[in-house]
Amino acid sequence: MTKSIFHTTVAFLFFITLCQAQTQNVNNNSEKMMQSIKEEQAYVHAHGMPYKGKILMVASSPSVSKQTGWPIGFWAAELTHPLHVFQEAGFEVELASTKGGQIVMDSYSNPTDASGYSAHDVISLGYMQLDWFNEMLANTPKLTDINPDDYDAIFLVGGQGPMYTFRGNHDLEKLFAHFYESGKPSAAVCHSATLLLEAKKMDGELIVAGKTWTGFANAEEQYADKAVGQKIQPYWIEEEARKIEGTTFKVAAPFSSYAIQDENLITGQQQNSGAAAARLVVAQLNQ
Repeated sequence: MTKSIFHTTVAFLFFITLCQAQTQNVNNNSEKMMQSIKEEQAYVHAHGMPYKGKILMVASSPSVSKQTGWPIGFWAAELTHPLHVFQEAGFEVELASTKGGQIVMDSYSNPTDASGYSAHDVISLGYMQLDWFNEMLANTPKLTDINPDDYDAIFLVGGQGPMYTFRGNHDLEKLFAHFYESGKPSAAVCHSATLLLEAKKMDGELIVAGKTWTGFANAEEQYADKAVGQKIQPYWIEEEARKIEGTTFKVAAPFSSYAIQDENLITGQQQNSGAAAARLVVAQLNQ
């Protein structure tokens, strides 16, 4: 009788242990399955839905490069890629320029240009088929006619034009500073970051004082110069930025998507960084 009870007890304990092991295996497998599952959800603005806010984008009016003699303006992808991010996120966008009126894209940024340099830019190509987009480019308000209180953020579009039309533009400096000191997202990408070399706050301190920011890199300027066989820009932003004390200018690998947010100052390195900078603006506005 005692042996029978003992054997029964041992068998029962073995059964319990086996069940526990199987349960543990099931739990482990379930955890592994859960770890392999990834979900992503994001707001996408649908037709007819109310806008969340309004963003001001500012581009260069047409100019002529004193270095190359080329007609210059804005870089297409630095307008269209952020524009796509803003619109998909539910924000209305208004485009202004330094002088108002029609603006033009740098030829190398046009996806239909014979050079083929930006032939891969299907986002810009898509926008170019839309009547409202072309009308927007043809009739931009002058930046001095803008009331910054009507907007939730500012985004400066780069290109070759800003090297001549943004730096030293006190009206644009004041406009950008107004957004920045109001705590609104204030962004600049690529060569539009030239504004930050001199733009100051109301107290006279540079906006970039104590900040970490980026813009078109020396290595990228060298690549562009070599590609066309001459010096394109009158100065290099990274070179000038590193002369400023009390600020940190950073760059990533040439032509990689790279954007920096330092409080409400947001900057993108070059044309491939516009969407990344725009996403940082949207993230701040959604907080």
